[in-house]
Amino acid sequence: MMSASTLSPSQSYLQQFSLSGQVALITGSARGLGWEIAAAMAGSGAHVLINGRNAAAAEAAAHSLRERGLAASALPFDVADPDAMQQAFEHIDARHGRLDILVNNVGARNRKTLLELDLAQIRELIDTDLVAGIMLSKLAAQRMQRQGRGRLIAITSVAGELARAGDAVYPAAKQGLTGMMRALAAEFGASGITSNAIAPGTFATETNAAMVADPVAGPRLAARNPTGRWGQPHEIAGAAVFLASPAASYINGQVLAVDGGLSIQF
Repeated sequence: MMSASTLSPSQSYLQQFSLSGQVALITGSARGLGWEIAAAMAGSGAHVLINGRNAAAAEAAAHSLRERGLAASALPFDVADPDAMQQAFEHIDARHGRLDILVNNVGARNRKTLLELDLAQIRELIDTDLVAGIMLSKLAAQRMQRQGRGRLIAITSVAGELARAGDAVYPAAKQGLTGMMRALAAEFGASGITSNAIAPGTFATETNAAMVADPVAGPRLAARNPTGRWGQPHEIAGAAVFLASPAASYINGQVLAVDGGLSIQF
């Protein structure tokens, strides 16, 4: 018998992209790329758990989805707080009894040279961008193993492969997430759990608003891209829904770059 996360040849083409009846936790999803992923997954039938450190912002985001007739609830906690993380998963167990999709989306950035960063700043970046993803994946995989299915998706970055001066730790953490994703793909594939990554390029999110508006940096970064523009936040959503859906049932351990071709051009 096919599970909900496995493609069935009898399903219509569009049904293979449905997330109906599934529960999805998207970290850092009150705004930005995480919000677009959450909205798209809710629109595809999942009950999405909106996460962020700001409880009011998470609830407002969840409420806006419910107003559209979609299934969403707020699950605010700091991914860098192990106790809060554990409590959040206990809440998922009690409220939903399952977790089908985890999107590790939270990422912090401190654009400084290595010589400018002190040890506390380095550890903060690594804890938020890498250690949190490892621990969240562990808690999710424990539940997915019991279910016999699941999707682990890490939002990495083309910065994991492409480096530049003045941004030392973020690429290291994102490359670490890629390594984690591949290790999980090997470890849990036989349990019906796939693990993949999405590597965004330059997106015009709230976080990047100053760079987009910069009269020099904005056009320069757009010109570096084969498409000649910045990505719009909603353009991340299709890749996430696809990797979470039955249509991607045999895709495991892969990185999908959503970057307009930035990473293939030099």
